[in-house]
Amino acid sequence: MGFAVMSMTDAAADRVKAIVGNSGPDAKGVRVGIKKGGCAGMEYTIDLVTEPNPKDDLIEHAGARVWVEPSAVLYLLGTQMDFESTKMRSGFTFVNPNQTSACGCGESVELKPADLAALARERAEQSPAG
Repeated sequence: MGFAVMSMTDAAADRVKAIVGNSGPDAKGVRVGIKKGGCAGMEYTIDLVTEPNPKDDLIEHAGARVWVEPSAVLYLLGTQMDFESTKMRSGFTFVNPNQTSACGCGESVELKPADLAALARERAEQSPAG
C-alpha cells in the first residue's frame, strides 16, 4: 500500500458526498489545491471534479473521492481534511503539519514544503522490523 498524501475524516467524506450528490450526474468528487493569496501567503482551493486529471493524487474515504493537484502535494503531505459546522461558519478545515502560520481570520496560511527525509524516517520507525 502506498503513502496517502492526505487523509479525510468521516465528516469531510460526508460533506464531499453531499456536494457531489447535489451537483448533478457528472460530479465525481472535489479537487484540493493551494494558491498564492490572502494575508498569510497561501489559500486552500476546493473545486468540483467532473473530469479527473490523471496527474492528480486520488484520496478515497467512506465513498468520497478527493483529488490533490500535483503542485500542492509537497505542501499537503500528512494533512487531514475535516469539515466543521458551527453557529458562525461551516466549511472544510485542514490540519496540516506543514503550516507555519495562519492569518487571524483563518482564511489563508503560510506553508512550507514537507520534509521528505523526516517522513521517510518516521515511516521506517513505524514499520515492524523483520
